[in-house]
Amino acid sequence: MTPNSSRTTFVVAGLVAALGLGAGAGVATYAVLDEPSTVVREVTVSDSETTTSVDSEGLSAATIYERVHRGVVEIATTSFAGGEAAQGSGLVYDGEGHVVTNQHVVAGANDINVRFAGGATYPAELVGTDRSTDLAVIKVDAPASVFEALRLGDSSAVRVGDPVVALGSPFGLEGTITSGIVSALHRQMTAPNRFTINDSIQTDAAINHGNSGGPLLDSSGRVIGVNAQIESDGGGSDGVGFAIPSNTVRSIVSQLIETGEVEHAYLGVELVAVEEGVAVSDVREDTPAEEAGVRPATGTEVVAGQQVPTGGDVIVELDGVAVSTEAEVQSLIDAKRPGDTVSITVLRDGDRETVDVKLATRPR
Repeated sequence: MTPNSSRTTFVVAGLVAALGLGAGAGVATYAVLDEPSTVVREVTVSDSETTTSVDSEGLSAATIYERVHRGVVEIATTSFAGGEAAQGSGLVYDGEGHVVTNQHVVAGANDINVRFAGGATYPAELVGTDRSTDLAVIKVDAPASVFEALRLGDSSAVRVGDPVVALGSPFGLEGTITSGIVSALHRQMTAPNRFTINDSIQTDAAINHGNSGGPLLDSSGRVIGVNAQIESDGGGSDGVGFAIPSNTVRSIVSQLIETGEVEHAYLGVELVAVEEGVAVSDVREDTPAEEAGVRPATGTEVVAGQQVPTGGDVIVELDGVAVSTEAEVQSLIDAKRPGDTVSITVLRDGDRETVDVKLATRPR
């Protein structure tokens, strides 16, 4: 897949990172991750893909706060290059001092300091970042006694309407908790490198600048997401926030701790869902798709008021799995590793053909 390859009609304006800027920037300043035309996409899923949340203790927000607030930290960074200061949030991942936050919180940082509940502040070093999922891991140089790791939940078991709370340091106000519900599932966010973050969780729990990197928790106090972005025309919380799902966090963070980096499989196409399957609207140069002979669209036509690509390949299966949306193709590619070969079944000039593609490493 290529940056911003998925396209649907669900559009919101003013998508921003929930990152607090310091050094006199003021609370009205925020980090824009994209132009106002950025879209947060809504991916349609069948009823069979919805799973029921289980083992919920149904705790009150107050009880959740008492149980987990010591595992939520405030992160302050400075950059020597521009003398800039920034502030965000994070969550304690384990007892070895690893803290998870957003990549955009620590991007370009020379100094990282972490403030724990109670006020103790310790320096931290960067372990690794992944711009494709906007996640980062830092390691804090502090006594083991301060590390109270939070539990990761199963984001695939989350339901629309489930109660949630968000913890973090909006505007530097450490230890702040807000509550709400899961407003929607299967959203797609744009990552800092302009690729797509799938299955993001939308919530109406208030998320503001400085909440970036903090946890979104279910009613049992388990982390179901890492808060990352808000939809806002003016930069304030409008009750539309987005979190990176915990299942993505678990996978990416384990790799960052082990090797300091993450390699994503890369196909190199832009896709648009059509009636027959997923049309290839473009094939990037010097990519696995181009090398394998995947054919891009040669034109467009208007269907139901929308421009759709024509004349190119339409993907209908990937490794024998039927696909009908861009997100389904991307999820199947994301499950692969660079160097893997996938069999892509396409409709080409009215016939079904199979193309074998050796995946590369996604550009960072």
